[in-house]
Amino acid sequence: MPTPYVCADSLTTTNQLLIITSVQAARLPTIFGARENVGVGGLMSYGPSFSDLFRNAAEYVDKILRGAKPSDLPIEQPTKFELVINLKIAKALGLTIPPGVFAIADEVIE
Repeated sequence: MPTPYVCADSLTTTNQLLIITSVQAARLPTIFGARENVGVGGLMSYGPSFSDLFRNAAEYVDKILRGAKPSDLPIEQPTKFELVINLKIAKALGLTIPPGVFAIADEVIE
């Protein structure tokens, strides 16, 4: 069975609880794009660190307020990604997470 991936966008954020309730009822191990979904019952997430993105955005605002022209600033891509695993949900689904995955996880929720 394929593992669903739920991207991080405004539609999935708005419907977060509905999505999580549905995948739990169907017993689907689901990977999310935002770590917040794991805290409320998702199995795992892998995606950019939004706190890091917001910090970088604040630096851009600071540069612009200090006189930099927005057109002169380079476009940046996310550089920090986070893997978060919800061990409680993994156990509820009867899944065993390989030790190598735990080794690279940024956070494990127990």
